[in-house]
Amino acid sequence: MSIAMVAALIVTLMAPGGAGAVSYPRTMAATGDSITTAYNTGTFPYVDNPAGSWSTGSDTRVVSHRQRLQALVPSGQLTAYNDARSGARMTHLAAQMRAAVSQKAQYVTVLMGANDVCTSSEATMTSVADFTAQFTTAMDTITTGMPNATVYVVSIPNIYHLWEVYKDSWLARAVWNTARICQSMLANPASTLQADVDRRARVSQRNAEFNAVLEAICAAYRQCRFDGYAVFNTVFARSDVTSRDYFHPSVSGQAKLAAVTWAAGPWGP
Repeated sequence: MSIAMVAALIVTLMAPGGAGAVSYPRTMAATGDSITTAYNTGTFPYVDNPAGSWSTGSDTRVVSHRQRLQALVPSGQLTAYNDARSGARMTHLAAQMRAAVSQKAQYVTVLMGANDVCTSSEATMTSVADFTAQFTTAMDTITTGMPNATVYVVSIPNIYHLWEVYKDSWLARAVWNTARICQSMLANPASTLQADVDRRARVSQRNAEFNAVLEAICAAYRQCRFDGYAVFNTVFARSDVTSRDYFHPSVSGQAKLAAVTWAAGPWGP
């Protein structure tokens, strides 16, 4: 066997799915919330900016999954849909999955759950039982409607880390308080009272429990890939969070999300 033949065999065996050429999707859909709609990253503040999305965006500064997939098959056209909605919770994912089915998406990204943790108070967070049932319904929807689609589930970012990054900024604290942002975690952000310390710990625990649900349920479906907590474990700098609300990813934050999730995803290195 020649060196060229050996090299070709190695490439074939290393391809996802085993033998045969890598098959890249021609249609993809993004599901999720305001992180995936790239809220607050555009020219105009306080609106969605899908072009800046880590998943399906076209902004060259972000280098989204859409752009990376297109680069792998430059001669082929990739159609991308962004079905995410600002404010969405896990209960809304099944409807987004139905949209992805109608679009015949072969690749579906999922980044959902931040709004189930970040709520108006600790008491209004989604229960683990409801979160589990809602995510199961959503996964059943996409895997029944598109049995051969690849579903990539991304872990929920570490909300406690966001508090750590900006808790010492008086301006961030003022915005969080005035706009009532993620009060389950960000209420009384400068407080060191035990009640507030304990509350943040409980919210952080719910964040971790939701990610464990995503991992466990994803593992039950052959079409599903979990990011292995890549996003949850990512360290974000202040510059990765927009100073418009001190909560959503900035353009550089979207770029970091794109890079981290791609590396841990179905077609990453």
